[in-house]
Amino acid sequence: MIQQIVPPIAVHFIWHPNDKIYSIIKDFRRHLTRDIERPFSRELNIPTFLYSSKEEEQAPSNSPKKLAEKDVIFLFLSANTLMFSSWHKYINSLPTQENYHIVPVAVQKEGMQHTSEDPLKNFNCIRFFEWKDKNKTEYAILNLSHELYRFGLKDIDNNELGVNFSVRLFLSHAKKGDTGLKHAEKIKQFLDKSNMQHFFDANTISPGFEFNKEIENYIKKSTVIAIESDAYSSRYWCQREILCAKREQRPIILVNSLEKYEDRVFPAASNIPCVHITAKPLKEKDILRILIAALLETIRFEHAYKLLIYYKKQKWIDKKSEIFARPPEIQQIVNILERENKRRNLIICYPEPPLYKEETEWANYFNITVSTPLWSSDKYSKENKSLCIGLSISDYKFDGYNTQNQNLDELKRFSQSLARHLLARKHTLIYSGDLREDGFTQFILDEATVLRDRLQIDKLFVKNYLAWTLYVDPKSLNVDPEIRRWYANYCTVVEPVYVSIPEDVKKLIRNSKFPKPNCADDKYIWSRCLTEMREKSIKESDIRIFSGGKFERYLGKMPGVLEEFLIAYNECKPIFLVGGLGGLIEKLCISIRNKELAEEFTEQWQISHNKGYKKLQTIASGYQHHTDYKEIKSIIEDISIDKLAQQVGLTSGDYIRLMVTPFIDECVHLILKGIKNFSNKEICK
Repeated sequence: MIQQIVPPIAVHFIWHPNDKIYSIIKDFRRHLTRDIERPFSRELNIPTFLYSSKEEEQAPSNSPKKLAEKDVIFLFLSANTLMFSSWHKYINSLPTQENYHIVPVAVQKEGMQHTSEDPLKNFNCIRFFEWKDKNKTEYAILNLSHELYRFGLKDIDNNELGVNFSVRLFLSHAKKGDTGLKHAEKIKQFLDKSNMQHFFDANTISPGFEFNKEIENYIKKSTVIAIESDAYSSRYWCQREILCAKREQRPIILVNSLEKYEDRVFPAASNIPCVHITAKPLKEKDILRILIAALLETIRFEHAYKLLIYYKKQKWIDKKSEIFARPPEIQQIVNILERENKRRNLIICYPEPPLYKEETEWANYFNITVSTPLWSSDKYSKENKSLCIGLSISDYKFDGYNTQNQNLDELKRFSQSLARHLLARKHTLIYSGDLREDGFTQFILDEATVLRDRLQIDKLFVKNYLAWTLYVDPKSLNVDPEIRRWYANYCTVVEPVYVSIPEDVKKLIRNSKFPKPNCADDKYIWSRCLTEMREKSIKESDIRIFSGGKFERYLGKMPGVLEEFLIAYNECKPIFLVGGLGGLIEKLCISIRNKELAEEFTEQWQISHNKGYKKLQTIASGYQHHTDYKEIKSIIEDISIDKLAQQVGLTSGDYIRLMVTPFIDECVHLILKGIKNFSNKEICK
């Protein structure tokens, strides 16, 4: 039986390409996913899926599937979705099922006509068209965030008023004319016109009720917006409100609005998101920034709890773990120990990414294990020996979200997370090809540099294999001074491995000049050098991990990721195939599972989609180094999933999940699980 991971939330976006709404979707989505430019950030990690097309008359080929406990579908409506028949039909065919929530967003007023028929009949829309251009993006993110909170995290009862499921905000501020009070009043005025609930001051407390109990009861159900002014940390009630929120493990954001000086930042007001604004009167954009931060932290906080509780049930983390939505603090640990009335071996689990050693030294004093779903402070010494793990990961051609419904940054996000955990376990990563500045894999070197400094060891973490054509290229690190200087910054963590030119190719080099891949003869030279590089790097690998990969516009005799897979398979290397993130490996996984070759793996398809490929094949055939597509078909259709799984230490069910899951945490979890179980006794007969 295959165990399918079901995360708490998945978010889907559907829009018509002519509506020019993608930039706002992109900005909102950036808040929902971990920022690839800030891979150590504690931002949200919600799976997102996108549905559109490149052609205005063509509706997406796929519609959102039920993937999570709750799927929230933001459906952007306009005259385009109403009047193009394929789009109208597509929207009317969206399923109606439990915990599959469609949130209509009217980009144009005409889009509201969709609500006169199923599946949107009588639905109220987010009225995007009513917002002025000024701050439109901020209004969109605020409103989309609020609906995601309600439909994604609350148990909606259609018999109750929608406002009952709105976010609750507690404005914590110093009183008596301080800047904090002025800012809080401005925020309150904005909230009074919204459908968000809030606590402002004593006037919110009903007569006859105890002041302190009412405040604490509000905080227990709220997200606290702490407005830090010059007087804030010296006020008893401000301190008490923060301490109460921390004790009750509530979401908190800090609004930094210092005018001059604060003699002591209250220690409890740390380890939380902070928004900086000026001490001048709040502008509308400032209020929106504050409320967006509060909503996103509320979503992150509650989503983290749900996710960690789910992972505990799946036995990813210890069943005795104490769950935290943010990294633990000493006071929280003391509270737990006092509650238990004894010292015990606590296990604390919090969201990715893990803290580094310096941040958790206090945990040893308390005899505490700190962990994330993919990492634990007591496991490094228990891991298997260090391995050389080859990464065959690259991006692929964008299709306008017609059939491929994930952004390409998901592939980079997966690579970042995977590299972090492999490097932290002191494995060596092997990568074939250029590691260029701002390239797809620069983060590998950045990650290795950080880990080397944090772990304080003198180990080279990355081996970068380079084909002859790559390191004699005028724009390569060996020739170009600027690239050499950039590469030199990583000399303590990367070892370049220069693969010699194949002997049979030397005689083909004309006038000792660098062969640019502009003609079939020179493309053949490139293909031989790239094959030599791939063979050498794979020979040195204990394990290979494959994901992504393009079918078109590649250098070599076949797509690079495909060639690396075939070499690794023929060398009986343990192979992880991550197919749910799209690209060539997705098609490969489908072909293996169906025992039927996808057309992209045929010579006819390659010739029709890659200019000059037929001539390259003819030249390569003359040297007996062409691509044999009949052999490829035979190999792929004969592959046993059971055997692939056994070689990497996974069950067949786990391996199939690795081939299909679009969830990054599950991909990394399964790979780490397999590596832990991995045996050097290879099974290849």
